[in-house]
Amino acid sequence: MTFGYPWAALVTVAALAVYVFTFMRVATARGQYKVEAPAITGNLDFERVFRVQQNTLEQLVLFLPLLWLFAAIWGDRWALIGLAWPVGRLMYAFGYYQAAEKRGMGFAVTALTSFALLIGVVVGAVVRGF
Repeated sequence: MTFGYPWAALVTVAALAVYVFTFMRVATARGQYKVEAPAITGNLDFERVFRVQQNTLEQLVLFLPLLWLFAAIWGDRWALIGLAWPVGRLMYAFGYYQAAEKRGMGFAVTALTSFALLIGVVVGAVVRGF
């Protein structure tokens, strides 16, 4: 049996790799900034690292189902559009690690990617049906 969605799977792995990167950064930051678990406040540099990880987790909940629905409706190759999402999350992370006001462009890339997938799913559901 052949797996019919290799590109959607690749995008999923890329998105999950970004998430793994963010939670590893939190673990490192705990030691670096001396923020003992379960604390999540007390050092603004740590709090930014923690917020990146939490925001990425929150966005994954929306992104992954949209990606797979989009691939199922429009075809696997079109799922490559989703590669913009992990790129945007990395832009978001590295911007936010520097300063909260530097996260905007990465957020925009992430949000626009999810929005494009959402529009694609809705249009595909109406035009093609499920």
